[in-house]
Amino acid sequence: MTGAPRTRNDARAWARTGTELLLDAVAGLDEDAFSAPGVLPDWTRKHLVAHVAANADALGNLVHWAATGEETPMYASAEERAVGIAKGPTLSADELRSWLTDSARRLAAGLDGLTEAQWAHRVVTAQGRTVPATELPWMRAREVCVHAVDLGTGVVTFADLPKGFLTALVAEIKAKRGLTELPDGPLPEVAAWLAGRPHSLTDAPELGPWL
Repeated sequence: MTGAPRTRNDARAWARTGTELLLDAVAGLDEDAFSAPGVLPDWTRKHLVAHVAANADALGNLVHWAATGEETPMYASAEERAVGIAKGPTLSADELRSWLTDSARRLAAGLDGLTEAQWAHRVVTAQGRTVPATELPWMRAREVCVHAVDLGTGVVTFADLPKGFLTALVAEIKAKRGLTELPDGPLPEVAAWLAGRPHSLTDAPELGPWL
């Protein structure tokens, strides 16, 4: 499963699609549905949506870094990241939807404002990787696309994600996991398996969580 190298524009398109899927998935959730478990262990959907909203704010810090040269980490500390996630259950469904929508809009606007020179500026991720700002759209695409599925509402599955995104995701996780071969199966199911999510593949060893 190989394809053309992903581009910044590809990743931005996938991030937009993933954001739309995520917003659609939470649009009709009431308080009880929002407070129900998603796919990820120990997280309700409120935890998950808070994480994605906080991620947009954190990536916005890296956009600021790329735009100004002022060192602005994604999170001030690991504790700050945890606080953002823990904030989810304290918010109402409407407050979470607003945070998710507004943070995504702010991030998109920030990315829109980067010049070609600023896109080349290097920033440091929460995992300590030094990357050019051109990686930020891909980082966001992974978050919104995969976590839209993780809501577990049934509205979004891996099969609903763009094929190009799935191809790029499979290539990245395969390399990170050090795998040389992949099981036979539909691309969405292989992507779900690699990401450590529920899948329909048979005779495929279970993998731990990835994102």
